[in-house]
Amino acid sequence: MSTTSLKLPEELKQLAATAARQQGVTLHAFMVDAIRAAATNAERRAQFVADAVGARKDAMESGKGYEAAEVHAYLQARAQGRSARKPRAKAWRA
Repeated sequence: MSTTSLKLPEELKQLAATAARQQGVTLHAFMVDAIRAAATNAERRAQFVADAVGARKDAMESGKGYEAAEVHAYLQARAQGRSARKPRAKAWRA
């Protein structure tokens, strides 16, 4: 494991130390977990954006999409445990 020096403003260090004590972990463990969570979230966010860009590209190339009202009705029915017919993609370009 490598060592990294992290300089924090005193106010932030105390805030982190208090949070670490409340969680029953060391300041070091708290900071490692916080950095891990931030890095994981950044990775997920980047994947979400990449997926959205890919979906937009697919929609633009195919000229097809789903009506929002049909998708909402489908999801609501499924969330309530009812069976529902999946919406079908429709041409949105003339």
